[in-house]
Amino acid sequence: MLNPILAIIALNLLFFLATTISQDLILDLGLWSPFEVFFHYPWGLITSMFLHDGFFHLLANMITLYFFGTYLYRLLGSGKFLIIYFGGGILGNIFFVLLGTLLDPYSLSLAIGASGAVFALGGALAVIKPNIRVFIFPIPIPLPLWLAVIGGFLILSFLPYVAWQAHLGGLAFGLVAGYLFKKRTSYRF
Repeated sequence: MLNPILAIIALNLLFFLATTISQDLILDLGLWSPFEVFFHYPWGLITSMFLHDGFFHLLANMITLYFFGTYLYRLLGSGKFLIIYFGGGILGNIFFVLLGTLLDPYSLSLAIGASGAVFALGGALAVIKPNIRVFIFPIPIPLPLWLAVIGGFLILSFLPYVAWQAHLGGLAFGLVAGYLFKKRTSYRF
């Protein structure tokens, strides 16, 4: 069976290569806000999760996907992993469009990246295994996973040109999914 994490990473790499050849793909496949523009590009709800703004954006998301995703995949299996990943990415993108439209209906915005989906994985893991210790660069001591995920969300939310709305939606989805999956299969944890 194909490992879903490696398949998602491969798709992200393919999309990255395609967008380095044609930058217009980002405009055509990205997620647009407000509503009026989104309805012309509704596929962006999914396709934007495979686009990234530069190598380091891609690298950060794929490393986080690999580590969080591998652990979660081993705990829950491929079906639940995919539900969390794509559910979190889609809800994060819905948050981006809704909050973007509500907070600034006259501002044209474009979002790309897998961060909402990756935050969903982090949120689910933070509920299922909150006290796992992780290293976060450049902090030299291990932190509890829940602190790393929430802290990462808060720090990234204040950076310019970050779609914090997508991070929030993905994180919320992951927290709820982690709670539900942990409650239903608590004997496994």
